[in-house]
Amino acid sequence: MMRRWGATALGLRNGPHRVTVERDLEVPASDGVVLLADRHAPVDVERPPTVLVRSPYGRRGPFGLMCGQTFASHGFQAVVQSVRGGFGSGGVFEPLDEHEDGLATIAWLKEQPWFGGTFAMHGPSYLGYVQWAVAAEAGPALKALSMQVTASQFREAINVGGTFALESTLIWVDLTARMKNPLSGITTGIMSPRRARRAALSGRPLGELDRLATGEQQRFFQDLLVSGPDTPFWDKRDFSPTVARVRAPVNMTGGWYDIFLPWQLKDYAALRAAGHRPYLTIGPWFHADQRMMRDSVGEAVTWFRAHLLDDPSDLREQPVRLLITGADEWREFPDWPVPGMREQRWHLQPGGALAPGEPPASEPDAYRYDPTHPTPFLGGPTLLGENHPVADQRRLERRQDVLTYTSAELDDDMEIIGPVAAELFVRSDRSHTDFVVRLCEVTPGGESYNLCEGMRRLLPGAPEPDADGVRRVAVELWPAGHRFKRGNRVRVQVASGAYPRVARNTGTGEPIGTATEMRIAAQEIFHEPGRASAIVLPIVPAPEPDEPDEPNGPGEANGPDEPNGPGEAG
Repeated sequence: MMRRWGATALGLRNGPHRVTVERDLEVPASDGVVLLADRHAPVDVERPPTVLVRSPYGRRGPFGLMCGQTFASHGFQAVVQSVRGGFGSGGVFEPLDEHEDGLATIAWLKEQPWFGGTFAMHGPSYLGYVQWAVAAEAGPALKALSMQVTASQFREAINVGGTFALESTLIWVDLTARMKNPLSGITTGIMSPRRARRAALSGRPLGELDRLATGEQQRFFQDLLVSGPDTPFWDKRDFSPTVARVRAPVNMTGGWYDIFLPWQLKDYAALRAAGHRPYLTIGPWFHADQRMMRDSVGEAVTWFRAHLLDDPSDLREQPVRLLITGADEWREFPDWPVPGMREQRWHLQPGGALAPGEPPASEPDAYRYDPTHPTPFLGGPTLLGENHPVADQRRLERRQDVLTYTSAELDDDMEIIGPVAAELFVRSDRSHTDFVVRLCEVTPGGESYNLCEGMRRLLPGAPEPDADGVRRVAVELWPAGHRFKRGNRVRVQVASGAYPRVARNTGTGEPIGTATEMRIAAQEIFHEPGRASAIVLPIVPAPEPDEPDEPNGPGEANGPDEPNGPGEAG
């Protein structure tokens, strides 16, 4: 009864079955290490299908209720396991090294007398990554996968556009470093972001920040500082090459403000290219958004009933479901990118204007980026903590190291649904430098709300400059699904930092972990024929409104957020 009440308190819907729990089952890994798991089972169902959940965050408390009690009450049995090195499981936690232990767990599962012959896997973030780690080799007994805010590889999310995703990485390193404490789940969600922020704003070299946050050096963090996205470190931690070989039906949930969304959608595309029909839901959520966590459990129950119990009656007809921000409307589509989408270039113009037309001959705009006072991050994709995914950007846009380009007021609503990209023509006096592009919506009152962003780190010769030293820089922004309201304006920010979301570029090319010298970068952005910098928007026909809408910002669907913490970095 207490477990049922606990699930209800988390906003989860209990099923009709009473549940028993068998604690601390011993699962042998291939090297003899013992991993511990709890088994939740409906008392009145003999050998039902199994839902396997492998977690570094513990197997009891909220995760036990969400992934154990709830699934078992709906007629499945759920095995919730603590991965190596945490919460009683033996060995040392090796982040992102889950292939062998995952396969050993599946082999053990199939040998149990209570195993009914079929199983599924479920979970968000790391709990979704461990699914990709084994899905291609799990065998025909694996009938379904349900994964949220995750991807088959994290190398590009940690090295987004070649930069280093400092804050999210440092938060996660602190959080997992404290997992041996039984009470850590209660405190880390609040304290890890604060410790990471204090460390990031200390001004110390990156190689010292793990010690400042956690109290001691963390090997995984140090490995990341010296292991770029193209290094062998990632070879056994990247499962994107195996995605197309996965045969089990996949249900994906993502968030417009999740740190993994671009790469989750690449996994979706790989499945579609292989002839599969995954389901995809994207809502107005950030990575650790509890609304997403709660809703995804209900979707998983429906998915598992369809593919393990042969009951597809509650599946929606269209596989893609998106919350369109700015309109606050859920829409369903047959695919992603959505049918009817067309790319439209909006060019940066002289005088800070933005328009689809080609820019005239003009002088470039210029600004200086000083890494000792880095351009701050003020709202956007985030892991967890006190950052708001959507924030008024005006305080950021007043800085001298941020350029803005703003359209005229829109005569009609305009919708974008799909990938967003930018093409910049830039010149810098530093061969090592960064560029950040952010798309915003501006209300008649002047509030500027961020929608999506992307960043790109430039290296000597990459990209290659022309004879005038001008480089063409392609930037992938986060995908978006948004309605710009009539009377509002479109704005593009260009800067060279988003600290501490990504590590500052010192301008020297020194190793990021030990760099101490800081050099100012003089940046130029071109907007002229032949060098027409632009943002590329995925335009779709907007549905006809029932009645005229009042102009407002993208945050209106859930209440606009006020600027906070990240701006303090500057």
